[in-house]
Amino acid sequence: MAIILDGKNLRDKILAELKEKIDTYEKKPTLVVILVGENPASQIYVNNKKKTAEKIGINSIVLNYPENTTEQELLNKINELNNDNEVTAILVQLPLPKHISKENIINAIDPKKDVDGFTPYNFGKLFSGEKPYVYPCTPKGILLLLKEYNIEVSGKHVVIIGRSNIVGRPLSQMMLNENATVTVCHSHTKNLSEITKTADVIISAVGKNIIEGEKMLKSGCVVVDVGIFKDSTGRTRGDVDFESASKIASYISPVPGGVGPMTITSLMLNTVELFEI
Repeated sequence: MAIILDGKNLRDKILAELKEKIDTYEKKPTLVVILVGENPASQIYVNNKKKTAEKIGINSIVLNYPENTTEQELLNKINELNNDNEVTAILVQLPLPKHISKENIINAIDPKKDVDGFTPYNFGKLFSGEKPYVYPCTPKGILLLLKEYNIEVSGKHVVIIGRSNIVGRPLSQMMLNENATVTVCHSHTKNLSEITKTADVIISAVGKNIIEGEKMLKSGCVVVDVGIFKDSTGRTRGDVDFESASKIASYISPVPGGVGPMTITSLMLNTVELFEI
């Protein structure tokens, strides 16, 4: 049976170390989260971020805006936060209402306060092989999890399923920077199982149950499941059929409890890194 990549355990370890560091600061970092509308999932995510930040000594401010807030109102607030020396990091919770351009909002954030690493400056630095101010949270969390278990990706074939700007695209570049050989698969990929069968490390981030054990995995591979959704019975699931995959893989991340805890942990790490610039 595969060894479990335990994101909760690593989260607790890193957050304890961060708290010790923050306790030595005379001034505390301040994370500002902007939430527009009343998306229940977004409210839960934002609440979790606030609780985690406060637990380790980061000042956490949540700015709630109604669904009908204009794009200009948000841009004005971001400009104000950019110029506020008390604000360390800015996060705009996605998704935004359809009448607001996600690109315009993200592009408006000062790259030195861009805690998600999504601005064109930070993205551009990443894809040019240079170091951005911070790396995107979920890919960063995945690499931290692999390193905790001494899983080497240099020279290995890493297959990433999903090409979103939040996970797949930045993760592919980060893996290249780690000297992995990277294949990115997506909804138009033909013969997916033929590709996944060649993977030393497979990372799936699509939000659909698409990965089965023997049909799609090479014996001894490492499986990282980023997807999370509710199935028809209301059960929380990932992209990977855990039962069958855990019999084939050498390491596997569970859902929940694997990558999820590491995403918020990376957000806290990024806030501290921006504070120390």
